[in-house]
Parts: sequence; C-alpha cells; structure tokens
Amino acid sequence: QVQLVESGGGLVQPGGSLRLSCTASRSFFSISVVGWYRQPSGKQRELVAAITRGGSTNYVDSVKDRFTISRDNTENTVSLQMNSLKPEDTAIYYCNARTPSGTYWGKGTLVTVSS
Repeated sequence: QVQLVESGGGLVQPGGSLRLSCTASRSFFSISVVGWYRQPSGKQRELVAAITRGGSTNYVDSVKDRFTISRDNTENTVSLQMNSLKPEDTAIYYCNARTPSGTYWGKGTLVTVSS
C-alpha cells in the first residue's frame, strides 16, 4: 500500500506559478512511475506529466515548456512546477503512483487560475 498526499494548490492569476508536491508514505524507489493528472470540472481526467524511477519524463503537449516534474527520492516527494499558468489549467490535480503491486491515487489538490 502507498498513501499519497498532494499539496500546493490554490488560486493564482494568469501568468503566475505554483508548485505542487506529492509525498508518498514509503520510498519512491519501489515505485515505477509517478504521474500528475488533472481533471477540470465536468471533464475527464488526463495525464499532465510523469516521471519514471530512472528520471525519464513525459508531458502532455499543452504543458510542455511550462511545467516541470521532478522527484526527490530521499524525501519521497515528486513535485510539479507550473509556470505561465493559464485559465485552462484550472483543475483538480491528482498524484498517481504505479508499483508492481498496484496503482494508487492521492485525493487531489485544487488549482484555480483566474484574475
């Protein structure tokens, strides 16, 4: 079992930045892939960014060059640095961890981009 806790969401103006963090209840060394997903109100959940145990990353096209995912294995934390935020980035952001024993989700953190 892995418990994931997200933090860092909030209200930000367009063009601003936020940094989301996902902290796991145990070492990320045993977790194959950690991803950030988002779900705007009334829409489907989508993958935003993911990082493998080896550090390889991938991003959805709409956030490339604006968002950066990183992991700190010593702190069991994966972060998502979000810059140049747009109103269409407004969503609940979820952390996801894929392990050999299963897939786990956090409860989410709300990001609202509005003036």
